[in-house]
Amino acid sequence: MSPIPLSYTDIAADIASRIKAGEYEPGAKLPSYSQLADLYSVSFSTAARAVALLRDRGTVIGAPGRGVFVADRAGRQSGD
Repeated sequence: MSPIPLSYTDIAADIASRIKAGEYEPGAKLPSYSQLADLYSVSFSTAARAVALLRDRGTVIGAPGRGVFVADRAGRQSGD
């Protein structure tokens, strides 16, 4: 029996914790949706929803045609 896949909220929380830990620094480009989907063994749409949640929270910023980047203030947020 295979493990239950992570939800988009779980993935968003993991990415946020990686940002807070300094793995992704302010201004750093996140992996693509496809790369995140592979990393977390989920669908493309689940990875995209996780990033959208982070974007809504102001943790990351999307740059059309360039990618998604860690917001400058993301590392200094408290509480998420």
